[in-house]
Amino acid sequence: MSYMQCSRKSGSSISCWKSSDKSCLIRYPYSMGEKQSILVVDDDLDNLKLVSRTLEHMGYEVSTASSGEEGLKRLGENTPDLILLDINMPGMSGIETLRLVRKNDKHVSIIFLTAKSETEDVIVGLDAGADDYIRKPFDPRELLARIKAQLRIKDLHDQLQEANAKLKQLVDIDDLTGLYNMRSIYKKLDFELDRARRYDGSIAAVMMDMDNFKAVNDGHDHLFGSFVLSEVGKIIRENIRTVDFAARYGGDEFLVVLTHSQGEGAKSFAERLRGKIAQYLFKQGKDEINLTSSIGLAFCEDGDVGIDARELVRQADNALYQAKREGKNRVVAVKAEAGQIIDPKLARKHV
Repeated sequence: MSYMQCSRKSGSSISCWKSSDKSCLIRYPYSMGEKQSILVVDDDLDNLKLVSRTLEHMGYEVSTASSGEEGLKRLGENTPDLILLDINMPGMSGIETLRLVRKNDKHVSIIFLTAKSETEDVIVGLDAGADDYIRKPFDPRELLARIKAQLRIKDLHDQLQEANAKLKQLVDIDDLTGLYNMRSIYKKLDFELDRARRYDGSIAAVMMDMDNFKAVNDGHDHLFGSFVLSEVGKIIRENIRTVDFAARYGGDEFLVVLTHSQGEGAKSFAERLRGKIAQYLFKQGKDEINLTSSIGLAFCEDGDVGIDARELVRQADNALYQAKREGKNRVVAVKAEAGQIIDPKLARKHV
């Protein structure tokens, strides 16, 4: 562990040096490779140099800016973990800079370090969105302690965001296939339909069902059945573009949404996917099987979108069951139309 000793000289200067004496020592906050970054924004170049040198001695990665405008430019290049920000600066003030920083999605801890020391100034600064407020002249030990406290809070904030992202993934993603589940798929599909409507785009919904899947569980076991479904999910993921998305609709049924795709392109994709499934040997240990799939798709072209997500899926589902009725292992495609009459024998609930 490395240590630094700091002493205050006359005026505002600070000297820091390595010391083997462990009295009054301050430890580096992080080991090498774990440095946290701090942006110091101050129009006083002497103070800028003083603060940045102190922080560098304490093991932080420091960048500097002498104005609010320059600080925002630095922020655009690389987002720091914390910003030390002066208030009284020519041009853009610290308050204005703070408000612009807070418009960014990524959270950055901000501490005002300023000569404005009246209580009213502190209230204005904190109300504007600052996380802390330190008056000049400052005690370097207090500055470092407050920086550490804010970085701890930021760490907790980042961990919470990461946990929320993982939780959202658990809610939205089917853990067996790695595809979306149906909780969020209609919202995504409605968004894409609206975009196709506004920009004269094209979109297709592809419904796929594994043929004779009951034979998998009857002739093997449910673990092998789960393996087959996970492999199907993998095949789908490997064959869709980044702009497309897919979901496990339920059981052994799957939904793929092809954005920016004309009818012929959607048919080609569906035939390619059907062929991939038919050629694939599902093998796990001593269990193996070949399977086929039936696919139905409904497409809208050139902004001709007069239906919502559920109706588009319903028409693709009707095409799927037509493929089943015609002998399975085939693709049936239809152009989606508002008010299309669904065969009541084939229709089912879409929720």
